[in-house]
Amino acid sequence: MSRTLPAGLTVTVRVPASSANLGPGFDSLGIALGLYDEITVSTTDSGLTIRVEGEGADDVPWGPSHLVVRAIERGLQAAGVWADGLDVVCRNVIPHSRGMGSSASAVVGGLAAGRGLAAKFDAGLAYGDDVMVQLSSEFEGHPDNASASVLGGIVVSWTETDHSAVVNGATDHNPRVYRAVRVVPHPSLRPVVLIPEEHSSTAHTRGLLPATVPHVDAAFNASRAALAVVALTQRPDLLLPATADRLHQGYRASALPLTTKWIDRLREAGIAATVSGAGPTVLALGTSEFPAELHELALADGLRVLEPGIADGVSVD
Repeated sequence: MSRTLPAGLTVTVRVPASSANLGPGFDSLGIALGLYDEITVSTTDSGLTIRVEGEGADDVPWGPSHLVVRAIERGLQAAGVWADGLDVVCRNVIPHSRGMGSSASAVVGGLAAGRGLAAKFDAGLAYGDDVMVQLSSEFEGHPDNASASVLGGIVVSWTETDHSAVVNGATDHNPRVYRAVRVVPHPSLRPVVLIPEEHSSTAHTRGLLPATVPHVDAAFNASRAALAVVALTQRPDLLLPATADRLHQGYRASALPLTTKWIDRLREAGIAATVSGAGPTVLALGTSEFPAELHELALADGLRVLEPGIADGVSVD
């Protein structure tokens, strides 16, 4: 039975953006980026108030259906507590619908707020990051972005099937169990993001992917995904071949012409560049300063160029 939190508890959450896939690691590799949304949540006597500032303020519902609110409630439920009222303030910096994990960040931030409120009430109620990865990935349907925002750094994530799980008293023969581990990025690694003005729909770009791929392409990506872990952590000189992909970027290229143009331009210049998640943002991974001439050309094409750094995971005060 849930315990009710008293009014007057407050937490502030800082949650990073993320980029998924990193080229060949489709739905498995992710990196946390130093752009942060901030969420402040207080328990009240009753009702719900929510304010959204910055990115997405005019585009998202300000009520119980808001993704952050739903995640807070799920986080409280997981800790075995409830709140009669909530006051929620979201200060958004992460661009929406650009392939930078804004929805995953919202979910992770909300869950972290729920966990943080429960811990302020009773420290023993706080659950671990493995639960955070599971709960946030259930919202997302895959763990790459969400686990990066939870754990920070670079993550390798995967999905298992737990045939022994019991749900609501009955055995569920196909529950998904989401896992992730953080690996330490090479200290010289410098991510750069090139962010277009246009938005992209993950559902649309996923719909462009074929149901099957040639065996030779699957084998290619398996080798490059393994190489990517080595390049990202030990051998950044291998980043260019390690970020090559045959599973998803080519199929999405027609829907992302500016993104594709810039990936090709950067890779021709020897810079490891990929689609960030479902796009349209371009992620470039290197160890030196981004070339000034390419920076100027990108600005002329309407791209925002940021060097956000690699972030730690979600934090709660």
